[in-house]
Amino acid sequence: MEAFIVLLFVVAVAAILVAATGFRIVRPFERGLIEFLGRYEKTVESGLRWVIPFVKRLEKVDMREQVVDVPPQEVITKDNVAVTVDAVIYYEPTDPVKLKYNVGNFILAVTKLAQTNLRNVVGDLDLDSALTSREVINSKLRQILDDATDKWGTRVVRVEIQRIEPPADVTEAMHRQMKAERDRRAAVTEAEGEKRAAILKAEGVRESNVLEAKGQAEAIKEVADAEQYQKLTVAEGEGQAIERVFAAIHNGDPTPDLIAIRYLEALQGIANGSATKVFLPLDTSGVLGSVAAIGELFNGANGHGPTGS
Repeated sequence: MEAFIVLLFVVAVAAILVAATGFRIVRPFERGLIEFLGRYEKTVESGLRWVIPFVKRLEKVDMREQVVDVPPQEVITKDNVAVTVDAVIYYEPTDPVKLKYNVGNFILAVTKLAQTNLRNVVGDLDLDSALTSREVINSKLRQILDDATDKWGTRVVRVEIQRIEPPADVTEAMHRQMKAERDRRAAVTEAEGEKRAAILKAEGVRESNVLEAKGQAEAIKEVADAEQYQKLTVAEGEGQAIERVFAAIHNGDPTPDLIAIRYLEALQGIANGSATKVFLPLDTSGVLGSVAAIGELFNGANGHGPTGS
């Protein structure tokens, strides 16, 4: 009887231990795949789960974003230059069932797929384009890998090219080319600077000459304006003087006899001068008549008047 009790106790302990082995903990970033006798049954979320030992099995799948390092490889570019290229792939699982059952070794599969397509993408570019078009390569490779891995229940988030390294001799030639290009740019920049300086200097001289000419022109104009103003002032003064003399003559009401006398005095002054020619006005009949009348007056005053006086 005691042996039977001991046996029952052992069986109970064994059953408890076996049952305890069925408890599994699924963490928040994991999904649990339960298989019943080797057949997929369902997917469970995070938490404490219990499966029947030896009958059911729980496989956990990490759903966090993962990183795959693509090893360096030799790639021939479009212009037949062998370069060493490596990359990094970032992916995240989207379907744990496909990731578990549709591919045996996802890391190996995506690595080989990336290497193959990396050869194709870089092989379509020449060396210069490959070195300067990393974003284009990343975008194309990510699209190709994302489409190819969709049936594996993953999404390729991004692909980054770590390095594109040409051979040593090509690298040295590129360094020489870049140095020559920098020297050329420096020479061009220096020449452009000298050209610009010469242009600025010439423009400065021209502007100085223009300003000087403008100053001289303005000075000449001011002098001419001053002379013209002086002439106008003198002319205005002479005109005012003539107007005053004319007004004085008219206000004095001169007789023809007085005018004739002034005329003779003016002729005497002209005759006494150094002029060799004397011009007389055409309309002298009135003045001559006045002269004749004055002569008669002088004769009458001397007692030699006309007959019968």
